Amino acid sequence: MAAGHGADLLRPPTSSGRATFLELFFDLAFVVALTRVSQRFAGLVDDTGWALVTGFGRTLLLFLALWLIWSHTAWITSRYEPERSIIQAVVVGTMFAGLVMAVALPRAMEERALPFAIAYLTVMVVRPMVVAAALRGHPRRLVPFRLSVWAVASAPLWLGGALGPDRLRLPLWATALAVDYVAWTLGWPLPWLGASKISRWRIAGTHLADRYQQMFLIALGESILVIGVVFSGTDYSAERAAAFGIAFVTSALLWRIYFHRAGLLLTDALERAGMPGRLGAASERTHLLIVLSVLVTSVGYELVIDHPYGLSRPGWLLFVVGGPMLFLVARMRLEYEIFGRVSRSLLIGLVALLLVTPALARWAPMVGLSVVAGVLALIALRDAQGNRGRPLEAPASPIGRETSHERDSEA
Repeated sequence: MAAGHGADLLRPPTSSGRATFLELFFDLAFVVALTRVSQRFAGLVDDTGWALVTGFGRTLLLFLALWLIWSHTAWITSRYEPERSIIQAVVVGTMFAGLVMAVALPRAMEERALPFAIAYLTVMVVRPMVVAAALRGHPRRLVPFRLSVWAVASAPLWLGGALGPDRLRLPLWATALAVDYVAWTLGWPLPWLGASKISRWRIAGTHLADRYQQMFLIALGESILVIGVVFSGTDYSAERAAAFGIAFVTSALLWRIYFHRAGLLLTDALERAGMPGRLGAASERTHLLIVLSVLVTSVGYELVIDHPYGLSRPGWLLFVVGGPMLFLVARMRLEYEIFGRVSRSLLIGLVALLLVTPALARWAPMVGLSVVAGVLALIALRDAQGNRGRPLEAPASPIGRETSHERDSEA
């Protein structure tokens, strides 16, 4: 690939693969954002029927918009040198926009829709233009140019949803977000220019793995924050203390199950991959599900600590049991991405939760969380026993393999 005038913006082979302090600073805005997402989910626990479905869909849409901003930034700092002033300015600007979105998020589907949409569009439209200008004559400048064109195409839907009648906001924003995600998946194709699929990008795999693992830990940290804040703000009792302890154990088990083998070897898998962009893209979608599952589970902690033996409701099961089930599905997907197989213990645990869920609908939330913690503990114990004394196996990802016609290609 020709060097061009903007080649100094690209990550050199000697660049550190670890996340920079700037990126950890950037994540602080998303700590706030994830907390706001969790709070919106928590407001749904007493809803039923269509109100629960639409409320969950609205909050999910806002989370997906935030995730797109965060994941785009992770790919930018994996592809370009984060020590360059222009990239640092881009990251800090994105952080401010993310903070605006977080502040607007509790009422983003109501009266704060416009600031949320403007902050989102500023990142999606302006940021790639800045990167394209900084790359000057380099061939890669066409990649952010494509992204900006597609963002401009979906902008009327975002603005129409923010400024139009409230009843149209959800369908217009859902359509706009679908356009943005589909464009990303297809590589932002344009006439005459073609597409630039991220599966063919050469990126810093170690760095991207670092960012995914850090976001998972941030989501876990948010769940720990929920546990501490809710328990400290309620009247102390033996029942609430027990719920507090079980919630903490559940989060610890989520951490253990994620990092056991597959999560721990994500960095190695991306380093070994012939096409790290392809594996990175698949892992991005997996970690979206993992982070979402942790946020949903943390809402379950809140309601169980508040009302450990209150009446069970359908909305409670969605969070107390549904969150951990989604985590197991995503963790199985991650294991397939790293090793090309799925652990039997994860599959058995998921089936067990599916089978007991109808019965849990008749029991108190405390019983549901206890069953979840028990199933997760059995998964962790079985994994530990099955791999005791065995060395870490080498990743064998079926996703990151490079085919002959893809070799030496890069967008």
